[in-house]
Amino acid sequence: MKLSCSLPPSVNLANQARLAESLGYERVWVGDSPALYSDPWVALSQVAANTSTIGLGVAVLVPSTRHVMVNAAAICGIEAQAPGRLAVAIGTGFTARRLFGKGPLSWASTADYIRQLKALLNGETITLDGAKTRLMHPAGMSAQLPLKTPIIVAANGPKGIDVATELGDGVMSVQAPIDGFGWSALLQPGTVLDDGEALDSPRVFEALGPAIATFYHGAYEAMGEGVDGFPNGAAWRAMIEQFPADEQHLYLHQEHCVGVNDHDRPHLDVANMAPLTFTGTAAELKQKAADLEAAGVTEILYMPLGPDVERELTAMARALA
Repeated sequence: MKLSCSLPPSVNLANQARLAESLGYERVWVGDSPALYSDPWVALSQVAANTSTIGLGVAVLVPSTRHVMVNAAAICGIEAQAPGRLAVAIGTGFTARRLFGKGPLSWASTADYIRQLKALLNGETITLDGAKTRLMHPAGMSAQLPLKTPIIVAANGPKGIDVATELGDGVMSVQAPIDGFGWSALLQPGTVLDDGEALDSPRVFEALGPAIATFYHGAYEAMGEGVDGFPNGAAWRAMIEQFPADEQHLYLHQEHCVGVNDHDRPHLDVANMAPLTFTGTAAELKQKAADLEAAGVTEILYMPLGPDVERELTAMARALA
């Protein structure tokens, strides 16, 4: 079982990546959501320049936010800077599209994008918008083609799993383990409890609150009134529906996976929702990791959250060592 970490692009990313490398993390995955974070490729270049061995990744690229040639060129650039250390995950979009007021892409269009990207990295000529094109970087501009950069498909349902089976080098899930793949990564927010620490402690609230908030956000967008089944869900929904309908999505995802915004904070029951996260004592987390491995997971993609990411990275690496 490999342990990687997922971090948003930030001014502290290079230091956090150095720490992750020193702690033995397999890979640093950097989030891609343009309305929330800065550019992931710039961030990964900084990570590459400040580390030497840790793997690099973007999770999750969304086809509609960048032209396929732009992502292909970026991959070539990182591969030249840090040969063999890069992997990318591609999906249909969550905040990367929700914050544009759009829903996820179809799996058919996402599959087409992956095919185009793989062909470009293989040095092939493709047809885009009725015209032929290919990567034509002169020698010395970037990594030489062909490139076999691993492409992981971010999937949770049967259509996405079918695309991962056909086109992916692995699969990445944010809900439940997916078996049957040689590379099966599972995104896991959570925290390691200190000795005697309760789930309703202020530290645990800050460390888990950003993840718990995303559960409400995702449930509301997927099920509407279904979020009422969460603790304080009806009150939370009444709060978010007070915002103008055409701007609601902007308030919904404020501080996504970084902190807890002021309008979410009064409604989150972190202690009761904590079992949905990768949270527990060191011994409990070792058992959870073993259970995930038995269910087919090959990589825990740990997402440290809250105000002390360095503490979270360190505690989780030591717990699972």
